[in-house]
Amino acid sequence: MALSRRRTRRDIDYWPGFVDALSTLLLAIMFLLSVFVIAQFLLSRDLSGRDTVLDRLNSQIAELNQLLSLERSNSTDFQDQIAALQASLAGAESERSRLQSALDSGRAAPAAGGAGGPNAGELEAAVESERQISAQARTQIDLLNQQLSALRQQIAALEDALGASESRDRESQTQIADLGRRLNVALAQRVQELARYRSDFFGRLREILADRENIRIVGDRFVFQSEVLFSSGADVLQPAGQDEMRKLADAIIQLNREIPSDINWIIRVDGHTDNVPLSGGGRFTDNWQLSTSRAAAVVRFLVEAGVPPTRLAATGFGEYQPLVAGDTPDDRARNRRIELKLTER
Repeated sequence: MALSRRRTRRDIDYWPGFVDALSTLLLAIMFLLSVFVIAQFLLSRDLSGRDTVLDRLNSQIAELNQLLSLERSNSTDFQDQIAALQASLAGAESERSRLQSALDSGRAAPAAGGAGGPNAGELEAAVESERQISAQARTQIDLLNQQLSALRQQIAALEDALGASESRDRESQTQIADLGRRLNVALAQRVQELARYRSDFFGRLREILADRENIRIVGDRFVFQSEVLFSSGADVLQPAGQDEMRKLADAIIQLNREIPSDINWIIRVDGHTDNVPLSGGGRFTDNWQLSTSRAAAVVRFLVEAGVPPTRLAATGFGEYQPLVAGDTPDDRARNRRIELKLTER
């Protein structure tokens, strides 16, 4: 019999260990991908608010550009009007000078004994008329100059506002880029911090639950074989399973005191079954319902033992997330399990 034991120990099957190692590697990769997806979701949600502000600033800049273009067009029109009035004024002043010269000549003629009185009167009236025209032109030019000065002030104010909006736009772009960097750093720090608490938590569970074959760590999850907690096809915790869950509850309560309140974490309780269909006539219609009910039974027991319900979640996967592939009795036994995963909500 001793010889038989020695032979059994030498004939160790390393294949399950290789499968566990491969599964651990795949789960680690899936966890990192999940963290990346969560980080991208949080970043996009925060950046969407920044994008709204940026769109509003761009809209304001577009409106200011339109106003500036309109004001510049008005300024050009005023300058054209002023130029036309100045040309008209120059013509009127030239005509007035000509008439004034003619008037002076007409006044000099009577003094020399000629007859030019009526012509002088007409010339004086024409000169006065030209003076009035010149005065009106000057008044219009002064008014247009005032309007042009006010318009230039408005254009300067619009250019200042446009410059300020463009400056705010650049600042917003810089803030968005800086926010993205800080958010990525914060997420990486939170992931590392949660990973550290997960390692400490699993180490504590390993100590208090002892080194048993049907309770082990697989990747980032703590795995209980269903036979430890439930009888076949049932969702009621057995006395031995209740003892194990009390130890687990104490560890979770201690963990809740240690993890900072700003880390939004939960213990996810996942129920899994094998791929053998349930026989008819039982309480459960399929393995999915059985796995969900078992996970809920564990969560309810932990809550009754003092674990905050906000730190727990129950999920059932039925037979659709097997731990190992195969239909042997040993494979099915390994796939019937309850998994605990410490993760972010």
